[in-house]
Formats: sequence, C-alpha cells, structure tokens
Amino acid sequence: MSGTKDKVKGMANEAVGNVKQGIGKATGNDKMRAEGVVQEAKGDAQQVKGKVKDAVKKH
Repeated sequence: MSGTKDKVKGMANEAVGNVKQGIGKATGNDKMRAEGVVQEAKGDAQQVKGKVKDAVKKH
C-alpha cells in the first residue's frame, strides 16, 4: 500500500473515531466513546505509517 493510501485511510479512521467519541459522549455510551478513541489512535498510526513510506521513497 502506498503512503498516500495509508494517510487517507488514517484520516478516515480519525474522522470516524471522532464521530464515535462524540456520539458516545452525547448518549453516555462509554463503549462507543472508547471505540472512537481506539479508532482515532489507529488513524493516527496509519498516517504516520504513510508519512514514513513517503519519506523512504524519497531517499
């Protein structure tokens, strides 16, 4: 998978994670809120992976 694809997937996971956190917070659903935190962290990691891939390609 290319770095760009990883970064895009990461951004999508972050966005979904933020939405889940907001819904979980608004409804008092701690499980959904926790899932959102995990998904957002996954998205962060995917973006970092994509940036690393891009940096390696350039060198």
